[in-house]
Amino acid sequence: MKNKIIIVSIALITIGGLVSLYFYQKIFGTAVITEGKVYIKSTDNIDDVTRSLTPYINSVDNFLWVANQKKYTNPKGGMYVLKKGMNTNELVNLLRSGNQTPIKVTFNNQDTLEKLAGRISNQIEADSISLIQSFKDATFLQQNNFTEKSALGMYIPNQYELYWNTSAESFRNRMLKEYNRFWNNSRMEKAKQLGLNKTQVLALASIVQKETAKKDERPLVAGLYLNRLKSNWPLQADPTVIYSIKEKYGQDTVIKRVLNKDLTIDSPYNTYKNIGLPPTLIGMPDVSAIDAVLSPAKHNYYYMCASIENIGYHEFAKSLAQHNRNAVKYQRWITQQGIKR
Repeated sequence: MKNKIIIVSIALITIGGLVSLYFYQKIFGTAVITEGKVYIKSTDNIDDVTRSLTPYINSVDNFLWVANQKKYTNPKGGMYVLKKGMNTNELVNLLRSGNQTPIKVTFNNQDTLEKLAGRISNQIEADSISLIQSFKDATFLQQNNFTEKSALGMYIPNQYELYWNTSAESFRNRMLKEYNRFWNNSRMEKAKQLGLNKTQVLALASIVQKETAKKDERPLVAGLYLNRLKSNWPLQADPTVIYSIKEKYGQDTVIKRVLNKDLTIDSPYNTYKNIGLPPTLIGMPDVSAIDAVLSPAKHNYYYMCASIENIGYHEFAKSLAQHNRNAVKYQRWITQQGIKR
């Protein structure tokens, strides 16, 4: 009898040990076998999360069992970084805590709010429709002194750290904070010294942006346009003509060359017909273009023409006669390239 008791006891201990080991492995055994990033939508349920995890874990059953034990039934959206070797307990704790990892969101040179919305929707959970609706929200625009035309200037091109599940409204509001931070006392004082407000600086910066392929030339070009403004000359900037054409005929209109007939297009943005700056920016300027306007090069140039000797740069001139010589060379060259429109 005594031997039987010993044998049963050993058997029970062994079974208990095996059961304990089994559950220990389910909870603390390696779960993540491949490093990766998991994107959980705000509307996802536990089944959606499981499908997202499947390529990275070795046992869906273990994950679901531990998740159930820990009452993880209401997923929190976000982007989560999975590290190889994480156990099931760590994995569930990470997702349950909502301790997501921020992402880097970048954008630049988007010519319209629609293009900006498309660019951002490829980087965060919010779709382009919800983004464009938030960008054009009439109440928001009115409260912050923007219009649909000027609102693009609120989005300063840069790299921003955000959570992947940032909503459209939260993204827009964050950009407003960044815009206000960008326009610090130093930049505001420089604008004041030029006799310009923020809208006007952005309008000129958008022209400088489109006129220059090389950032180091931007202060020169900004100085040229400021010379024209001070002298009450029309800016005569081809990008404003292109903008006017696209406003009239559609954003998909392809324009490789501005023709003389284009210079007469009736638009407040056409700086050949109108003296002064266009009503708003004509595209998204980057920081270097904005700062080029705020810190322009000082010179006596009033004319410029694309250079055919130094591609990507311009030939600058102080007199119309000198400019006309440069222009003839350029027009001859562009015709030789077969560019008609």
